[in-house]
Amino acid sequence: MRRVLVTGGSRGIGRAVAVAFAEHGDRVAVHYNSDADAADRTRRLLPGTGHTTIAGDLDDPDAALQVAEAAVSALGGIDVLVNNAAVATSAATRHAVTEVDYAQWQQIWQQMINVNLLGAVHLSYAVARHLIDRGAAGRIVNIGSRGAFRGEPDFPAYASSKAALHAFGQSMAVALAPHGIAVASVAPGFISTERQEAKLASDAGDAVRAQSPFGRVGTPDEVAAAVLYLASANAEWASGAVLDLNGASYLRT
Repeated sequence: MRRVLVTGGSRGIGRAVAVAFAEHGDRVAVHYNSDADAADRTRRLLPGTGHTTIAGDLDDPDAALQVAEAAVSALGGIDVLVNNAAVATSAATRHAVTEVDYAQWQQIWQQMINVNLLGAVHLSYAVARHLIDRGAAGRIVNIGSRGAFRGEPDFPAYASSKAALHAFGQSMAVALAPHGIAVASVAPGFISTERQEAKLASDAGDAVRAQSPFGRVGTPDEVAAAVLYLASANAEWASGAVLDLNGASYLRT
């Protein structure tokens, strides 16, 4: 049994990841920002016992350390960290350079970098130091994005934060390998989360599905399966990898 901290676990990919670990027999701390009810629904979906929910706004660097410390206290330690929490692309966070004023531009960039990148950076530091102090091996898995490679013209801060997250993960893979800590990332394409239901049901849905030659979008469970593998004992040699999960909708060389 491992102790697993999943950030942004109240719904979508984070919820699927939390469920996958619990079904594997692990104990899970479900982190959330503000929606305690949704996080508690995730917790109730988890088989087994000893799971918990932890609140924290990762826009605040101090909160990242507090989340890690709370997870260590509640679970008795952390063996796996999944950095999933992010400010997502939405109508509210759209910031095409021709559409927003300078104040909006600054605000959205700052928020996305703070949460998507620095929240994961600070949590990774806290968990890595916890593992090193214990003399224990561990795993860190980052949830990146296809957008880091193909670009997101309407959401450049999002793409940039995810590209930086991939690079951070690779740097930590090298730095932490001597301590038995493997670090890897997944880069999902379009995923059918609750947040995307309206878009997939609209006239734009067919065009989104057509991005992949499979004629569909990915599922949270498919991302969770990849995370579960990268966090496994058999995946140490995948440390430093960025695994594309986009149904061949974008191929990079």
